[in-house]
Amino acid sequence: MRPPALAPPAAAPTGPVPTYRLRGLPDEPPARRPVRSRADTEAEQLLRRTAQYLLRDVDGLARELVAMIREREPAYPATMGPEELRLEVRSSLESSVHTLVDPAGTWEAARLSSWQIGARRAQRELPLDALLHAFRLGGALVWRRLVDTATRREPDRAHLLLHSAAGIWSFVDEHSDLITQAYRLVESQTAREHRERARALVQSLLDGTTRISDLPTAAAALDLPERGRYVVAALAGPAGPPRHPAEAAATPADPPPGVRIVRHRGSEGEHALVLLGDADPADVADCLGRRRGTRVGIGPVVEELAELGTARRAADIALRTCTADGDVALLNDRLPAALVVSLPDFGAALVERALGPVLELDYQDRESMLTTLSVWLDSAGSAQRAGSRLFCHRNTVLNRLRRYEQLSGRSLNDPRNVVELSLALDAHRLLAA
Repeated sequence: MRPPALAPPAAAPTGPVPTYRLRGLPDEPPARRPVRSRADTEAEQLLRRTAQYLLRDVDGLARELVAMIREREPAYPATMGPEELRLEVRSSLESSVHTLVDPAGTWEAARLSSWQIGARRAQRELPLDALLHAFRLGGALVWRRLVDTATRREPDRAHLLLHSAAGIWSFVDEHSDLITQAYRLVESQTAREHRERARALVQSLLDGTTRISDLPTAAAALDLPERGRYVVAALAGPAGPPRHPAEAAATPADPPPGVRIVRHRGSEGEHALVLLGDADPADVADCLGRRRGTRVGIGPVVEELAELGTARRAADIALRTCTADGDVALLNDRLPAALVVSLPDFGAALVERALGPVLELDYQDRESMLTTLSVWLDSAGSAQRAGSRLFCHRNTVLNRLRRYEQLSGRSLNDPRNVVELSLALDAHRLLAA
């Protein structure tokens, strides 16, 4: 769950930063023990007295730091309004300076303040390096003002502040780490949410359930045009292990220029939404894994995102006409087979009507007859060409065709019977597969 955006405090606080927690994030990591200064009590007291003077002018400190950030890190104020920037800078400075006055009482509050700043800036997508630079500018400003104030007010003791430098810069380092951790955590959550949202949008488009009013939002989120040449491909992995080592090692081809492919794996299998540009649907098959034996069914070209649900259903049908690993089926090229797999009960009835007696033959006779019929149809009804492909004489082909006519009682001179036979052979092959 993404942490909610945090509003800046309504007014500048007058005491230590309250320790409220940022919902949606775990507690900040345990504190490192502060680097202990080797300074004597007098040096520690000087640091506290000087820090108290800084607290009296925290508004002036904030104005100076805001001006430095605007000059040296313009990316930071670009993500927020001037008042929000001032309040965040003021709160962070006051929290940090309070730890110099009362380390034990304010250390955790200061850590929480830095943790929340890291989370908020990640939500606004401020670059992390800009955020860390701004924080270190604040650390350098506080140190410089401490030295200036001590030199002006207690010049004889100002040198004692050097003993406090290690602790102050340890504070800056620890809080930079806190900011980075919170930023990375929110960044990771945000990226995961973006992926999940994109996945849900693609699923909705493929299901055809996206409302027309939501199409502009979906198009913008996925960086796709509402209108364009699209196809949907349905994908299925190889039925068995790769046939050749080269096939196992093959990688998908790069998409042609102008083609964008969005893959999606859902409860109904794997699909690819393809923005074609000027490419031909057949040109994207190698980009979808055909080289590795993936079977690919590609639906017809549609002209807008709203039609992707219909295109996906057509692609599913096209995939069902694939019977071999690496097969690519364009629906428009396999419409008869698509009709058969779309109505399997009718396909089975057609098989019984046109091939029933053939299927009752013994295995060798049956396969010989089915192969001859298929090759004859693929040879445009030429017994001569079919014989060449079957390595037998044309008369052998003609004898088998006459035997089919005797068994089925159907004439192959009747075009309707030939159409039914072609569909029945497709149905037998596809429904059995």
